[in-house]
Amino acid sequence: MLLLNGIYDAALLLYALSLLFVFSDCLRRNPGGKRLGTGLLAVVGLLQLTGLAIRFSQEGGLPIFTPYDFLFWFSFSMVVTSFAVTYTRGGEFTVLLLSMAGFSVFLLNRVWLTAEDHTLQSWSAVHGWLAMHVILANLSFAALTLGMVFAIMYLFLHTKLKNKKWDDRVRRLPSLETMDKYSYTAILAGVPLLLASLILAGLSIVAEGRIPLFQDTKVLTTLTGLGVYIVYLVLKFSGRRSGTVMARWAIAGYGFIILNFLLNSWSEFHGWGGE
Repeated sequence: MLLLNGIYDAALLLYALSLLFVFSDCLRRNPGGKRLGTGLLAVVGLLQLTGLAIRFSQEGGLPIFTPYDFLFWFSFSMVVTSFAVTYTRGGEFTVLLLSMAGFSVFLLNRVWLTAEDHTLQSWSAVHGWLAMHVILANLSFAALTLGMVFAIMYLFLHTKLKNKKWDDRVRRLPSLETMDKYSYTAILAGVPLLLASLILAGLSIVAEGRIPLFQDTKVLTTLTGLGVYIVYLVLKFSGRRSGTVMARWAIAGYGFIILNFLLNSWSEFHGWGGE
């Protein structure tokens, strides 16, 4: 346990330093800071991967069955995605926003949760289904986060261009068309993953005979968030809405996803350590 805590604390510190170097590059072009930030990000990913390997050896399986593990995997996916985006043209601000999301979740996880909180061990009969549910939900969360980041960047650039405020940040961003396309692609990938995750969760509940869980408030917010994203896709397919409207829909859908996770503290739906 002491070894794991040391690894996670070191990763958190290096993540913060990486974020500072990335921010400095976005504030004013700093190629050296960008390279250093990218290198530190790679080390953070390796430390997180080492921690996951240790947990795997200790528990004899993937550590995915607690909110702590879910957030840890999300942070790791943000590190991997950020590292990949680093090598794309005009990706500096995308990396900054993704790193802010990943670091915030990693920090929150260290001060708020433990690996023992709310385990799913009582769901032994549908253990495999729940594993797939968690994995798909995490992948969906990562894709929808990427879609939200591009939506925010789209609105930022649109405002700058509308007010005719040209600066270095505007020139370094991808075009409006590119960001709209990337946001749509990420959401198009995330929504089916989210839907598949919810179907598996529903099947698990039915198989375990825990039907009252369908009446939980969390179910309503989950379906509302999914509904917002479905409306987004329908509007996108119709081509009758502007990029700014679509970006706002993308951000609204992500807001429900965040609200959905925050409801874990008051919901019985993921209070799964029960009898």
